Amino acid sequence: MHVTVDVKGEDTYELELEAVAADASDRPDDRAAEATPTYADLLRAVELSPHEVSVLVDGRPVPEDQPVESEHVTVLRLIKGG
Repeated sequence: MHVTVDVKGEDTYELELEAVAADASDRPDDRAAEATPTYADLLRAVELSPHEVSVLVDGRPVPEDQPVESEHVTVLRLIKGG
């Protein structure tokens, strides 16, 4: 599945869920056996931490540990700048 990750005010990324799943399976953690990547896996693919953003699907926040089920994801940074 093709997924668009729109980081508001920054970049938009076009990802293939299968490639994200392959990257997630390389990790030595409990999620490696999961077939569907999570929203946290998408965040890792665009080099963001779940601690610094909120993930929205259809304008509603979703937990980072939930499997990806949407083709369009919006990411809002909670803190930006310095």
